[in-house]
Amino acid sequence: MELRDFPALNAALNSLATLLLIAGWIAIRRERKLTHIACMTAALVCSALFLGGYLWYHAHVGSVKFTGQGPVRLLYFTILLTHTVLAALVPFLVLATVIPALRARWDRHRRIARWTLPVWLYVSVTGVLVYLMLHVPPGLN
Repeated sequence: MELRDFPALNAALNSLATLLLIAGWIAIRRERKLTHIACMTAALVCSALFLGGYLWYHAHVGSVKFTGQGPVRLLYFTILLTHTVLAALVPFLVLATVIPALRARWDRHRRIARWTLPVWLYVSVTGVLVYLMLHVPPGLN
């Protein structure tokens, strides 16, 4: 795998994590607990793989400059700022959600998951948007 392939791979992992989070939420709403556990575990693995790939890529490449101009520039930096701030919280929220689940403290798990899920989804979706805004040629986006 080439270094240049990592942004697309990371976007794919974020996209897959998003789908798994939604599937896990649907599963628990339908009281399919084993499906919920499988989906959320897979989402956690995808997000952890993404984080490893993201850190490795940026350790070798540094930051990537956004070249868009006009209103899209403001949109990009607004998305990037909110994405970055919330992304820093996701690992802590996920741990605070998973640990009570592992201890069968379902009341606490549900209470924290109500915050974790929307934040994690937002970070996953905006991560893909940031990728598209940085890496898709202007005529194609």
